[in-house]
Formats: sequence, C-alpha cells, structure tokens
Amino acid sequence: MRIVLFMILGGLLPARDSLAQDIDTGRKVAGMCRTCHGLDGFARVPIAPHIGGEPSEYIKAQLRAFRDGSREHEMMTVVAKGLSDQQISDVADWYSHFEITTTFPTGKPGDNAPELCVACHGANGISEMPDAPNLAGETNIYIETQLKAFRNGKRNNEIMSPIATDLTDADIQAAADWYSSIEIKIIAPAKPN
Repeated sequence: MRIVLFMILGGLLPARDSLAQDIDTGRKVAGMCRTCHGLDGFARVPIAPHIGGEPSEYIKAQLRAFRDGSREHEMMTVVAKGLSDQQISDVADWYSHFEITTTFPTGKPGDNAPELCVACHGANGISEMPDAPNLAGETNIYIETQLKAFRNGKRNNEIMSPIATDLTDADIQAAADWYSSIEIKIIAPAKPN
C-alpha cells in the first residue's frame, strides 16, 4: 500500500512542478504582450482587449488566426508570426490562469445585458463558452470596432458574422456601453504549495 501511495504521489508532484513551469514559461512569452495587454492581461491601451482570464482556447485560436493571416491587425499579425505553437499554448495558459471578478454599476443589474450577447458572453460579460471572449470591462471603442468589423466582413466568425450583419449602429453602441460599464478586477490565483 505504501509503495502504491508513494508511486501515485510521486507521479503527481512532478505534474504540479510541470504546471508551475508551464505557467512561468507563459509569463516569459507574455513579456512581449505587456505594453498593450499588461502582464496580468489588463489592457493598457483602449484599443487593446483585456485578455487576463480569457479562455485558453479562445486566446490560442486568435493567436493562430493572426499568425496564419485569417485575422489581421497591424501589430498582432507581426507578433503572432514569430510565435511557435508551444509559445502560443504557453502564453494562452498564462493569461487564462488569471481570475476575473465583475461589479455592475449602480442601477445596472445583470439581467439588462444585451439579449443577443448573453448566451456566449454572459450576463456579467464573462464568457460562457471556451471559444468566446469575455466582454466585461472592455472599452466602448474596442467593442464597437470589433462588432463593426464583423458586420462589414473585415473579421469573420461563423456565429458573430451573421449576428453583426443585422446590428444597427445604435445596437452596437448599446452593447458597447453595457459591457464597458462593468468594472472588472483581474486576480492572479494563489500559487500552489
């Protein structure tokens, strides 16, 4: 029994060390992201999204899209072209390991969220799906720019493109106002012992 328990625990300890090393490796890659997105994923510029606490799969998909040219951005395309699959995975794990908390402004309860957005992006702006981004706390300009890019065909997604096609400027403004009014905090989880 002791040998089996030792073997089980012995197998778990290196995995924990490995997880910490993977997160550390992602932190190093995130060093090139910090000017715009911050090391913790809280964006430092209004046209960049907050990426701390985003689902790992979403971050990976976006970085791959920038790298292969299926999504274009003057800065992100250049950065992503230099990333290996492993670096993309590591940096996605780094940013996704953060936790996000949300606070609604007075008089704006979560049940007033834009109806079309809630199924994927949540009533509190925190993603309900691994391949959808969080929208809580994003700036108006960022949300508006992305929705208009989907509407105009500059950005394509099988779910967002058809939805955005029917959005008016007023609809876009309302969604941007709603999600940008939510206050967020990005928190680093406690380190494992």
